[in-house]
Amino acid sequence: MIVIPAVDLKDKKCVQLIQGDPNKKHLEINNPVEVAKKFVNEGAEYLHIIDLDAALGSGNNRDIIKEIVKSVNVPVEVGGGIRSLEVAKELINMGVDRIILGTKAILEPDFVDILTNEIGRDKIVLAVECKNGKVAVKGWKETIDKTPIQVIKEFEDKVGYILFTNVDVEGLLKGINIDIVKDLVENTDIPIIYSGGVTTLKDIEILKDIGVYGVVIGSALYKGYINLKEVIKLLELEIERKL
Repeated sequence: MIVIPAVDLKDKKCVQLIQGDPNKKHLEINNPVEVAKKFVNEGAEYLHIIDLDAALGSGNNRDIIKEIVKSVNVPVEVGGGIRSLEVAKELINMGVDRIILGTKAILEPDFVDILTNEIGRDKIVLAVECKNGKVAVKGWKETIDKTPIQVIKEFEDKVGYILFTNVDVEGLLKGINIDIVKDLVENTDIPIIYSGGVTTLKDIEILKDIGVYGVVIGSALYKGYINLKEVIKLLELEIERKL
């Protein structure tokens, strides 16, 4: 399992929101590029970047994303407001490893078919966000009458990864609800990247044990609940014990 630090961008700054609400911030840091470099220096092998302005339709931070990609020597996945083939290709061409698709993909599956043909399924992550047991869309403001596994099954031959976010615990720093994640891992072959509420090393160990491919950590890193070097060392020791 890989640990993927989150760098969320808004107004050219690195922010952490509470349950996705742009008006509720845990923190705000002026230099996102330095934040990304710090995570890599601490051992991160992958970075997760969300362009909140693009997601909200209030501009974009692609200049910052391009600078991050140039400044780090690890792959980067990017999400937020990717609603056209042009934007998707622009990100891939600037060196982004994977793009994350959300509402548009779920409501317009043909869009995913177009992207798959153009850039390949291994470059595509489908964001499946769960609220009260149903899939949430449009910035978590609405839900559709489908469960996460129902949506995932529709895209099994179209995308390379699933980013599963449990909205009910996102940004609250109160831990995770493991049952729903375990059910997803057991019922699909697509690698699951988990996000939402990861607060302790124990949370990470549980996710690893049930077979999650990757875990995105945001607020817990910024607030000091989890030390990135410590968690990476822990996972390396686990691998060594199994060899």
